[in-house]
Amino acid sequence: MSSTASAHPGLLSLIASPATREQGFRLLMQRYGKAIYWHIRRIVVGREDAEDVLQDSCIKVLDSLASFRGDEASLIPWIYRIATRESLMQLRRKTHLLQSIDSLGDTLTRTLEAESGAEGGEELLLQKALLSLTTTQRIVFNMRYFDDMSYEQMAQVTGKSVGTLKTHYHYAVERVKNYLKENAT
Repeated sequence: MSSTASAHPGLLSLIASPATREQGFRLLMQRYGKAIYWHIRRIVVGREDAEDVLQDSCIKVLDSLASFRGDEASLIPWIYRIATRESLMQLRRKTHLLQSIDSLGDTLTRTLEAESGAEGGEELLLQKALLSLTTTQRIVFNMRYFDDMSYEQMAQVTGKSVGTLKTHYHYAVERVKNYLKENAT
């Protein structure tokens, strides 16, 4: 997420006007849709779940654009916040459905293995390591490592302090390192 909406100065004005809001939203999704999808996918893991959450997030963003009062630099973190919240709601729904049948982590691991088509590989091992993290640690790790967000941007997305985010990231990195060490072949 190193690029921001400010790289496209007309985007916010397109979104602000009811007559051009949908055009602005389409431009926004062309520019950032893939990054938002992968942010969601790294949280919910499964492709179908990620597509559902992306659709729900897009609807929420589109419905809320008229009330958005931030500047262009805060638009993308605002969208990430909505996508993160929707992703967490999806995980909660899934957890509620599973209840005592299975743990969410086991289900996500099976989904990951089924969609990767293989039991091995470095990418699969890394994804399994990420699934060993708490949900908060995984979200923070993904935003910092994969989305290249600054701690300030992450604070806008999560509503947590920079210090808290640094702590979560530090523990996440340590847990991932330990997992990879213990499970390397």
